[in-house]
Amino acid sequence: MKRIYLDNSATTRVSEDVMEAMKPYFTDIFGNPSSIHSFGQEARSAVDKARQALAEFLNCDPTEVIFTSGGTESDNLAIKGVVDQYYKDVIPDNVLPHIITTAFEHHAVLNTVKYLEKLGKIEATYVNPDINGLVDPKKIAAAIKENTILISVMYVNNEIGTIQPIKQIGELVGRLNAENKSKIFFHTDAVQAAEFCPMDVKELDVDLLTMTAHKIHGPKGVGVLFVKKGIPIKAQSTGGDQEFRIRAGTENVAAIVGLAAAVQQISNNQYQISII
Repeated sequence: MKRIYLDNSATTRVSEDVMEAMKPYFTDIFGNPSSIHSFGQEARSAVDKARQALAEFLNCDPTEVIFTSGGTESDNLAIKGVVDQYYKDVIPDNVLPHIITTAFEHHAVLNTVKYLEKLGKIEATYVNPDINGLVDPKKIAAAIKENTILISVMYVNNEIGTIQPIKQIGELVGRLNAENKSKIFFHTDAVQAAEFCPMDVKELDVDLLTMTAHKIHGPKGVGVLFVKKGIPIKAQSTGGDQEFRIRAGTENVAAIVGLAAAVQQISNNQYQISII
């Protein structure tokens, strides 16, 4: 009996082109990218080229691309990193930082916010979607408080597929920041959006964006967190100076190359949904 796979929203098959791009970095080009000898510098060159490819895909500076182990780590780094930096830079004066998210986020966001809330490090508001599975930007605006530091709304819902008005929320946050001379950071989990929706971070007006390779016919175990220049974020993995001191650990070169190849495939396709 022929089996048919119908669960690409959970994970995708690695494409043949991605696999071919990755192969040399398992056997021939195997150096540590942090090493200064030629073996290491060959690997470093591959990571740099992949970072450039992701920067072009997201329309950002290469230094704003942070490679991680996947979507969950990227979401954790975005949320915990902003909260921890708040406690480092700001004297709270017994005022907890406030996070706004939605009630139907992926667990990587939802459970992270609930965890920080349980620890007593934050207060949180969970905005419900409407009957059509959409988040109303007006509800986001209504939930903002004086101590709000972060808003996290997923781009495309992983269960029902609704596309959230990220650009409108981003514009709203930017306008409020300008009017109130405050700084609320805006994060979106774009894991389910990358293959089909525009990913220009400037057009979306986001400060932090999460994506992962295995949803776009790339390998498991590698992802990206876009961190806009100037966004205060504290590393959650400490050690070496990799990833601009935001995420320590020897880079997974083969997987990073695979992610870049998967992104290139998207760029070569013409079926993206236009929502901007």
